[in-house]
Amino acid sequence: MPLTPLDIHNKEFTKGFRGYDEDEVNEFLDQVIKDYEAVLREKKELFEQVTDLDEKLGHFKNIEETLNKSILVAQEAAEEVRRNAQKEAQLIVKEAEKNADRIINDALSKSRKVMMDMEELKKQASVYKMRFKMLIEAQLEMLQTDDWDEVTKEEEAFEER
Repeated sequence: MPLTPLDIHNKEFTKGFRGYDEDEVNEFLDQVIKDYEAVLREKKELFEQVTDLDEKLGHFKNIEETLNKSILVAQEAAEEVRRNAQKEAQLIVKEAEKNADRIINDALSKSRKVMMDMEELKKQASVYKMRFKMLIEAQLEMLQTDDWDEVTKEEEAFEER
């Protein structure tokens, strides 16, 4: 068990024949008591300070762990967001490619239909032209026949009457 200031204060020395000067020993003991009390107070203060600093250190270590975990969670979340964005971008690109293919196929189909319609219209125009020409030629032939002259003469005769 460590020595206390009270132990030093209550210490009694046996007196011998040619012993030490009692006042000198008492003065020295009083000085030792004061110094020892000061050392004990300082030790107690330092122990309290160490305890307080240990508590703060524990608190800061806890904060550090929490921050490290938060950083990891944030990094994982950022990675997840990046992966999701990449997947979404790929889906958008695939959808756009499908739409582009569909639009191209529709355009090609419409183009073929327009070309077929145009060919059909050309054929119909050619047939119409040929029929119209035949009609005009038939009308011209009719005008050039003698029957027409007879109709004109009959009409003139009818008017004279």
